[in-house]
Amino acid sequence: MSHPLKRIFLGRPIATVDQDHQKLSKKVALATFSSDAISSTAYATEEILFVTAVGGSSLLLGLDTLIPIGIVVAFLIAIVVTSYRQTIFAYPKGGGSYLVSRDNLGRLPSLIAGASLLVDYILTVAVSISAGVAAIISIPAFRDLRDQRVLLGLGLILLIAVANLRGMKESGAVFSVPTYVYIVMITTLIGYGLGKEFLGGGIGTVPFDPEAFEGDLFAGGTLTTLVLLQGFSSGAVALTGIEALADGVPAFKKPEAKNAASTLRTMGIILGTLFLGVSVLARHVEPYPTHDETVISQMGRVVFGEGPLHVILQFATAAILTLAANTAFADFPRLSSIISRDGFLPRQFANRGDRLVFSNGILFLAVSAGALLVAFGGITTALIPLYAVGVFTSFTLSQLGMVARGRNLRDPGWKLRAVVNGVGAAMTFVVLVIVAVSKFSKGAWLPIVVIPTVIALFSGIRRHYDRVNMALMLAPHEVRRGFPNHTVVVLVGKIHRGVVEALEYAKSLRPQHLVAVYVTFEDEDRIEMEDQWERFGIDVTLELVHSPYRELVNAVERYLEELDTRWHNDRITVVIPEFVVGRWWEQALHNQSALRLKGRLLYRPGTVVTSVPYHVEPEASSRAPTPTPNATMAAPSATPETPG
Repeated sequence: MSHPLKRIFLGRPIATVDQDHQKLSKKVALATFSSDAISSTAYATEEILFVTAVGGSSLLLGLDTLIPIGIVVAFLIAIVVTSYRQTIFAYPKGGGSYLVSRDNLGRLPSLIAGASLLVDYILTVAVSISAGVAAIISIPAFRDLRDQRVLLGLGLILLIAVANLRGMKESGAVFSVPTYVYIVMITTLIGYGLGKEFLGGGIGTVPFDPEAFEGDLFAGGTLTTLVLLQGFSSGAVALTGIEALADGVPAFKKPEAKNAASTLRTMGIILGTLFLGVSVLARHVEPYPTHDETVISQMGRVVFGEGPLHVILQFATAAILTLAANTAFADFPRLSSIISRDGFLPRQFANRGDRLVFSNGILFLAVSAGALLVAFGGITTALIPLYAVGVFTSFTLSQLGMVARGRNLRDPGWKLRAVVNGVGAAMTFVVLVIVAVSKFSKGAWLPIVVIPTVIALFSGIRRHYDRVNMALMLAPHEVRRGFPNHTVVVLVGKIHRGVVEALEYAKSLRPQHLVAVYVTFEDEDRIEMEDQWERFGIDVTLELVHSPYRELVNAVERYLEELDTRWHNDRITVVIPEFVVGRWWEQALHNQSALRLKGRLLYRPGTVVTSVPYHVEPEASSRAPTPTPNATMAAPSATPETPG
């Protein structure tokens, strides 16, 4: 049943040879990989005000910080974008700060970068979805859904996950339209609003609701250095998502590196311009931070009024904020596959699904982000302090890695590039320290604890793989010619056609020792099985194992231990006859003892377990065989109907 449902929701499989056809153009890639960064313009200004205009400060003092913070953030965006353009050309196969750190700084820095990015991507989804839900419930028609923000968020995560499971090209094409609509609408908001303010005689301010605002309006207040730094660190979340393009270079059409670098430059220009523009406009229209209506919505009402443009702006904002999670869904699986190939994550993360996407990474990301959304009640401000630590950790390590690379290679122009990367590393490290210190008690402690935990998990996984590889490593002199003895044990639950086939298969193996084993719970069972074995004239030795506590698996294990002492230096093959019914739901009507047996015997050294299936067609199962004299195949009722 799952197969047709999978085809309906995910589509038909895509052949590996068609992989190049799934790569993205620059227009689609801009929407796919830049939606996270560009969407931050919808909430970064609001997050600054939540810090600088509430508490011991005032709204007036908070508004005065917007333009200075906007200028500094825009400059930081330019530095980081320039640095990552170098990373793209240096590492055209993707990997971003993880590969840069691995190749130039060593294992531990690379694990820190990888853990920071993976945690960051999970937080990206949670923050983006929560901000998107906030934009949705800011629309008057949907304000009754405020109490359902968590359910709305989980539904949106599921929607984006399914879209990405269908393939990156398909999800990118669908999600590119809302991204470009948002860019047009926010550009119109800034351009029209500032045009009216400077050329049209003034635009007015947001009507103030003292009940919705938790702080002071314009009276008094003190803006301390710590509060100012906290506000700057909140605004610096606008840089999130820049890393994504460096991770996703292989997803671009050829020439991959050139197209990715061009897209990154375009994204940086759009991001810096919109962020600074929103900050300037906000200073003039004077919005206030509240959980009831977003700052963008307030500014839209002042600039556009309550008409259709405001509604379009809100829907576009909700769409881009929601689709910002798509950047993480595009990059988390790709990065986790790279880390997996290095042996620090389970190998399942390196496997592509039948739609040529890393399905396991997508599913893991969806579940993790959903759990985080539930834990924090879907509130964006509660998630922001967690968000920035991982981002700026990876930024700092990436740029330090590029400095080290330049010093090692010393190719033409390396000194200038090293200066740019060094300045970027210093600035992002300062932001990292500010976030970690100033917002430690507000939630920044969580990634500071989680990232080392993830690194420890990485190391544990790698130790496991190293241990397994060492155990499997084979020297030429260790090649064996086989075991002198081969013992085959056929487990019997009742005598039926499947058992007969299993016995014939066991004979074909030509073992030195062949026995059939029946686990008996009652004396009546033993007597009846012995009679049936003799009546059918089966020419294989039957051995009976009594289990007084009606345990099948333990009884079989004890018997195999006895065989080990009976015949030394032998290999035991356990043959389990199983019948397979024709309809999937009929399987639930039969016991699963074979599954338990195989699961337990898998861990027994020197033991091979094989199943011999006998398929019962639906038509055959509906027709009872006509009994013939001396051909009854009844079995003791107290024993399992079959090892299957």
